[in-house]
Amino acid sequence: MKVAKALISVFFTIVLILAVEIKWGDIPSIAVFLNPATGFWQNADSKHIIKEKTLKLKGLKGKVTIRYDENMVPHIFAENEHDLYYAQGYVTASDRLWQMDIQTRSASGRLSEIVGAKALDIDRYHRRMGMVYGAENSLNEMMKDPRVSVMVNAYTEGINTYIHQLWKRDYPIEFKLLDYEPEDWKPINCALLLKLMSETLAGSTDAPAMTAVLKKFGPTATNDLFPDYPMREDPIIPAGTKWNFKALPLPKPSADFLASMLEPVKHREKVEGLGSNNWAIAGSKTASGYPILANDPHLNLTFPSIWYQIQLTAPGINTMGVSIPGTPCVIIGYNNHIAWGETNVATDVLDFYNIKFKDSSHSEYWYNNKWNKTTKRVETINVLHKSPVVDTVIYTHHGPVVYENAGVRPKSRADIPVSAAARWIAHDKSQDILAFYLLNRAKNYDDYREALSYYTAPAQNFIFASADKDIAITVNGKFPLKYKDQGKYILDGSDPANDWQGWIPTDQNPTAKNPERGYLSSANQSSTDQTYPYYLNWSFAPYERAKRINDRLAAMKNATIDSMRVLQTDTYSIRSQDVLPALLSYIDPTKLDETQQQVLEIVKKWNKRFDANEQGATIVNTWWLKFYGMVWNNKFGKDEELMKPSHDRTIKLLLKEPQSKWFDNPKTPIIETCADIVNRSFSAAIDELTKKYGKPGPAWAWGRVKSTHINHLANLDGFGAGKFVAGGAGSVVNALHDGHGPSWRMVVQMGPKVQGYGIFPGGESGNPGSLYYDDMLKTWQAGQLKPLLFLQSVNEQSPRIKSTITLISK
Repeated sequence: MKVAKALISVFFTIVLILAVEIKWGDIPSIAVFLNPATGFWQNADSKHIIKEKTLKLKGLKGKVTIRYDENMVPHIFAENEHDLYYAQGYVTASDRLWQMDIQTRSASGRLSEIVGAKALDIDRYHRRMGMVYGAENSLNEMMKDPRVSVMVNAYTEGINTYIHQLWKRDYPIEFKLLDYEPEDWKPINCALLLKLMSETLAGSTDAPAMTAVLKKFGPTATNDLFPDYPMREDPIIPAGTKWNFKALPLPKPSADFLASMLEPVKHREKVEGLGSNNWAIAGSKTASGYPILANDPHLNLTFPSIWYQIQLTAPGINTMGVSIPGTPCVIIGYNNHIAWGETNVATDVLDFYNIKFKDSSHSEYWYNNKWNKTTKRVETINVLHKSPVVDTVIYTHHGPVVYENAGVRPKSRADIPVSAAARWIAHDKSQDILAFYLLNRAKNYDDYREALSYYTAPAQNFIFASADKDIAITVNGKFPLKYKDQGKYILDGSDPANDWQGWIPTDQNPTAKNPERGYLSSANQSSTDQTYPYYLNWSFAPYERAKRINDRLAAMKNATIDSMRVLQTDTYSIRSQDVLPALLSYIDPTKLDETQQQVLEIVKKWNKRFDANEQGATIVNTWWLKFYGMVWNNKFGKDEELMKPSHDRTIKLLLKEPQSKWFDNPKTPIIETCADIVNRSFSAAIDELTKKYGKPGPAWAWGRVKSTHINHLANLDGFGAGKFVAGGAGSVVNALHDGHGPSWRMVVQMGPKVQGYGIFPGGESGNPGSLYYDDMLKTWQAGQLKPLLFLQSVNEQSPRIKSTITLISK
């Protein structure tokens, strides 16, 4: 009996040892993760800050001093450019190594190496979209410029110096959770991160969904419901701006395109309102007499943040702002002479072309009345615990055929057409990083314009202000020369007339400088009025945010930093201002029950602000979405292949076409009117809210009803901020909704001494065990800004400096 008990004990001991030592699926080895010497315990940061420290590092050419402020923002002072970017790479890796690793793995289609076969679809997609191909093209071009070559190589060297000094216990916790090790950084990773940004901001197209609409409804109805210019607009370049250049002749539309527009046709809903804001106001409207610039790019909100705050100083450069972890330079920021920022342009720089292959070998395709050879790029995807997957991507002169047949296209990528080649600006060679290198050193308007000439993608609205009292904005990128609406629908890939026919000259990109009105702004709306001679796109963000910003800037006098801060957090709804009177005009109070009358009174008294405590915001938002759905769902259904008309087009129906046929539901025996839909949607909204939250009251408050959250980059539970109460909405200036919103708020006061203010939701550190992981979150949530410490010399004294690290050559 004793022997049997002993054997059972030994058996269970062995099982327990195996259980903690072996990695089970996605779960790391428990013994490895809990190991007190190397596991997660080692990721807890000490509260104690070392005030002074010297590190000896290989590869430095001189001395580098890094001074850290109270938020552990590094202020780097170097004696030469090599050491400046070496140090930038080193300190960024020390705070954000895992973020840099996982984002480049994602862009290059290498997630399966660490998480297994469940990432195969996304890896295949990134390989097939040509992300690595585009990064290779960009890197080759980047390295031709000696300034960029020195910068990228030094940045890479600094990252690798940090990696090589790590022990396993020092790895960021995500490496331990996923049980893998950091690998050496490569220069191409810097290019991959820029391609990832291109995917985020310029990597989608409405062409497949619009082609489906055209096939179902025909050209007349499609042109009516999806116009090339909105009913109301307040464009980025002020309306009436004169174009002081001789435009190139536009390409002629292809015969196939003309036929689709003129002849009868036999037979992912887009989220609107989410975007970014920037503006500059002239000294004539400020209290100081000098311009003020503001920028708040609205992107996915994550821990760690997409941005990393930093100051870079060396001979010829002293700049402050935010960088993208994994790429050198300051991307949004200022120096002693200028300030700049960006919002997305949303130009049409991704087109799909139907390809006719000769046979199933996909070795030849029909183009320009003959068969042409394809090329094939073999992509090998390593998969955790499985054999590598070999994937062959077919390339035409347009670009890669993302999915050559339905059999290789996953359900998750139904938005990508089959047997269609992607012509994407991100595939082209580019010098984007040189633009930021030059902006960091720019001293005036001419320097700003020269820097932008090197920028390709994703196209950005670059706002500008200077100590010379200039303000400007440029709709900037490398824009293909197209005929009107080229790319609005999937194109015939056999006709050369559908190719991009060259480029819009950089100096003819839409630009405005020092307008008489005293301000310039962008909020992702239409770039210009309809007089601009070139085609950029047919669809931009709705005008409401831009309208509100311009209304406030126009009214400002003696503006200050706080004027800009308040505007960045503004929640007033222009959309509600436009539509609410019309909606209310159709409601007959005598036909409402007691609850409906109570709700109607709340709406009438609502101040049209999407503040967290406003019940009216919840009611009107729900009402409008019900109204929008009742107008379009019975015509477009839940078919994700069909694009629904915009909110702007729906507002036009409400305000100007109340008898339109589009209000009628063809599935009912009666003919519905606008009044019918307004009343039904009002009742439906109240029913939904009552069912979810009970009678009208505090539970209906907008901040409690809407979803606002910040998750960890890998959606690891407990590593994000979770859900919190906040105001804002997609169509207001403070476009905060779900996990998307102002990822960096910056305001810069120009003058003899420049002063910047900024905040992002999170902290400098990517380590959840650090005090500096989320130390700036509460300030951001409160809508406040922090003065940015902008040191003018390495020896400048400031009580905000808490630590100094000196780097010297080993």
